Amino acid sequence: MSYKVKHLDPDASFERPSILVNNLHTDREWKQEIDPAVEEFHKTLPYYGETKLHSLPTVAEELGFSHVFVKDESTRFGLPSFKILGASWAICQALCRRLDLPKTAKLSEVTEALKARDDIRLVTCTEGNWGRACSRMAKYLNIPCMVYVPWFMNDYTQGLLRSEGAEVTLLPNGSYDDTIAAVKQDSETNGALMVMDTSWEGYTEFPQWVTDGYGTMLTETDRQVAAQTGSKTADLAFVSVGVGSWAHSVVSHFKARDKNTKIVTVEPIAAPSFKESLHCGQITPIETGETIMNGMNCGTTSTIAWPILRDGSYAAVIVADIESHESVQHLQSEGANAGPCGAATLAALRKLCAETDLPDRKDKVVVLFSTEGIREYEVPN
Repeated sequence: MSYKVKHLDPDASFERPSILVNNLHTDREWKQEIDPAVEEFHKTLPYYGETKLHSLPTVAEELGFSHVFVKDESTRFGLPSFKILGASWAICQALCRRLDLPKTAKLSEVTEALKARDDIRLVTCTEGNWGRACSRMAKYLNIPCMVYVPWFMNDYTQGLLRSEGAEVTLLPNGSYDDTIAAVKQDSETNGALMVMDTSWEGYTEFPQWVTDGYGTMLTETDRQVAAQTGSKTADLAFVSVGVGSWAHSVVSHFKARDKNTKIVTVEPIAAPSFKESLHCGQITPIETGETIMNGMNCGTTSTIAWPILRDGSYAAVIVADIESHESVQHLQSEGANAGPCGAATLAALRKLCAETDLPDRKDKVVVLFSTEGIREYEVPN
C-alpha cells in the first residue's frame, strides 16, 4: 500500500510506501532514568491505579511471537486515555515553579497554594484527550482553562471538554497547527500559562515534563511484562505518534534499558508527519486530512521528540482507517477496550509482519500501547 503526502513549505506532493525501515537509526548511548518522584506524585491523584496489560495469545500464535501484550489505557485516573499522566505532572511542575513550591509537592499542596492567587489560567489546544486531561487538572486545581480545537472536532468531544469545566474555542477552518498558533497568541496577549505537549524553539521545558510524566506507564509495563513472562522484557514495542511526546518517552525508556529493543512508530495516512520527516531527514510540516485516529492527526513533529525518534525508532508504519477499525473490533473481542488510536498499533504489527522480514520471532515479546479507550467515530468503508 502506498499513499500521498503534501508538504506545506515548499508546496510539494510525494508518493510514499506504508512502511519505512529507518536508515537514520543510530547506535548512540541512551541514558534515560525515570524519576521515581513522578510515580509517587501520580499515586496522590484521584482514581489512582495501574492499568491492565492484556495478553493476546491468539495474535502471538498467528504471527509467531512468544508473547504479544497490549497496555490498555482506557481507565487511567477515571479518564479514557493516558494523556493525564503527562498533563498532571507537567502542569504541577509548572505551577510549583510559579508558586515557589518544591517539585515533589503533592496535588493537595499545589491546590492550597493556588487559593491565594487569582491570576493563573491555563491555555492549550487539543484533538480530544490532551485537552480533556488538562481540563481535568484545572478542575482539580480550581483554576480556569481555555482549550482551542480544530475544525474536525465533533460536538460530542467538545462536550466532553466542557464537562470538565473548560472553555472551548473552535477554529472553524483551523487545523491542529492553527490551534497551536491560537494558543501562543492567547498566552502572549493574556499571560495565560501555556500547557502544550509539543515543542518548538524556545518552548521545550513544559513538553519535556510531559514526556517525563508518561514514565509511570512504562515502569508499570515493565513490571507487568516481567510478571507474565518470567522476568522477560519487551523486544518490540509499537507506539502511536501525534506530535511525538509519548513516542519520545517510549523510545528513551526502552533504548536505555536495552538498545536492541526495536521501537515501531505508528501514524494514520491522514497525518504521517514523523514518517515524512524521516524521509526528508528533518522535521517536515505536512498537510493533514480526516481520520478516525484523531489523536494522531498532527502535521508537525515536536522539536525535542524529533532527534530521539529519528535516532531510536526501528521503523515507521502508516495504517489506514479501515485497518485501525478492524483492530478495534479484534481488541474489543479480546477484552481490551481500545479506540482507533490505540488499536492502530495492532494494525501496524500485522502489517510489519506481513510486509517485512522479522526473523527469530518465536522467543520475542511484543508490547502494543493502546493509548485510548473506545469512543464515537464514523466507521470507515
